[in-house]
Amino acid sequence: MATRSNKTETAASPSDSTEEKPPEQIEAEIEATREDLGETVAELADKADVKKQAKRKASETKAKATAKKNQVKDAGTAKKQAVAGKVKEALPESAQEGTQQASAAAKDVTSQATQVARENPLPTAAIGAFASGLLIGWILGRR
Repeated sequence: MATRSNKTETAASPSDSTEEKPPEQIEAEIEATREDLGETVAELADKADVKKQAKRKASETKAKATAKKNQVKDAGTAKKQAVAGKVKEALPESAQEGTQQASAAAKDVTSQATQVARENPLPTAAIGAFASGLLIGWILGRR
């Protein structure tokens, strides 16, 4: 047992040689060391927990994907607004004006065709006869 006391004295001698510490300070150092050790053990346990690491990685990946989705969505919205602006510039001011313009153009074409047919009835009749013959021939050929 004398050996044991020598080891204890040897371990205690370096701190005794510098300065004796009060028991409260030693207890505070021990408590601080325990807290540091507890944090270290918790960090090691966290690193060793594969399931927790996988969940954390999945969470990080999900967050990155959501951020990318929002970025692409915002870019798409901006592009859509730009295209909508260009379309508005190219189209008439209102749909009603566009409809009226199309209707007027159709009436003009119809009236011109009617006038040409009235002025030249023979070519119009010949074209009608040709179209009728073509249609009848096509129908009879399919039988």
